[in-house]
Amino acid sequence: MAEPRNSDRDADLPPLRDIIQRYDLRAQKSLGQHFLLDSNLTARIARQAGNIETMNILEIGPGPGGLTRALLAEGAKSVTAIEKDRRCVDALTHLTDAYPDRLVVQEADALRYDVTGIPGPRMIVSNLPYNISAPLIIKWLGAIKGLERLVIMVQKEVADRLAAPAGGKTYGRLSVITQWLCEVDIAFNVDPRAFTPPPKVVSSVVVMKPRPEPLAPASWRHLEAVTAAAFNQRRKMLRASLKAMKFDFEALEIAPTARAEELSVPEFCRLARALEASTDN
Repeated sequence: MAEPRNSDRDADLPPLRDIIQRYDLRAQKSLGQHFLLDSNLTARIARQAGNIETMNILEIGPGPGGLTRALLAEGAKSVTAIEKDRRCVDALTHLTDAYPDRLVVQEADALRYDVTGIPGPRMIVSNLPYNISAPLIIKWLGAIKGLERLVIMVQKEVADRLAAPAGGKTYGRLSVITQWLCEVDIAFNVDPRAFTPPPKVVSSVVVMKPRPEPLAPASWRHLEAVTAAAFNQRRKMLRASLKAMKFDFEALEIAPTARAEELSVPEFCRLARALEASTDN
């Protein structure tokens, strides 16, 4: 017998609102849960990943499975869904029954999950829990060479930080590290009313494409040290905030009177290389 088309299998799936009622999936604030039930919207998010027919995808916090359904319908080779809430793990059995060969649901803490355990080529496509979105992004940036793309929905405030250009108030450590390793694009915003329950903030879908090589040479450890020192005292001039690092700003062609938000990513990388050279001697 021929394999059913995705659309045929989707037509047999119960409505998401029935799943929520059946498993008593009242969203828990402690887990940052806001369920996305609009199938047109979840399909739009999934399409931001491009052709996923050869991709093994990691999804964090699938909830009742709205985005999971969309990824499977778009033809993902496999989806590994990491869910901390036992109720949601149980609720997703309707999907594992429909896609036993392509969907794996694991009850686990996303912050402890090693994305490299998923076979390549791999992507991350996820509506991230608000309360752990930034730590997750930092964790994944540390393994960015093994990822083809990240399509993530986060609070608009976090999205703005990821994509912020130098010179603005939202430009900070997360901006520098992310843009050092990835091209960042805010694809579209999502109204709070699209969620159940509605959050108090607007969300944004962000596409992060890993660069073939970092934007400029630098070690992660030294770039982290420089950005931490500079942005932790962002109202101070660099000659004050980075005083302990004893930089020769003139030799580095960086104004000592500049503040952290005025430096480009390559300039921060220049400082990181100088710090590494000084500590190695």
